[in-house]
Amino acid sequence: MLGGVQIPSSFGPVGHSDADVLIHAICDALLGAAALGDIGKHFPDSSSEFKNIDSKILLQRVVATLKEKNYSIVNIDSTVILEKPKIAPHINDMRETLSRVMGISIDDISIKATTNEKMGYVGRQEGVCAHAVALIEKA
Repeated sequence: MLGGVQIPSSFGPVGHSDADVLIHAICDALLGAAALGDIGKHFPDSSSEFKNIDSKILLQRVVATLKEKNYSIVNIDSTVILEKPKIAPHINDMRETLSRVMGISIDDISIKATTNEKMGYVGRQEGVCAHAVALIEKA
């Protein structure tokens, strides 16, 4: 799972939830922008409640938390770093999925992809990395 979309691949990340690193990075960006901590504070991996949970549910909860604090999402800019599989063909599907989950326009969601040029654990295909920045505003 990446950006809420199943990406065809012979391998993928492993984690306590569904390990959707892009959604987790977006959750962290949104929570951080509102100074509300991070995903681990809100959804600890020590809790069986979140074992194998769909990360879209976590993102929905983060968005609800922001609304409770009178924040709205202006935009999201994200980058996924991995060697394989190529995700460019799936970016629009990810943007559409995230748009629905967050209740914002697809035009306010940027997803970029790059490799790590075969360097480090990402380059050796031992992991994947995602970064996200969120702009929010208080009502």
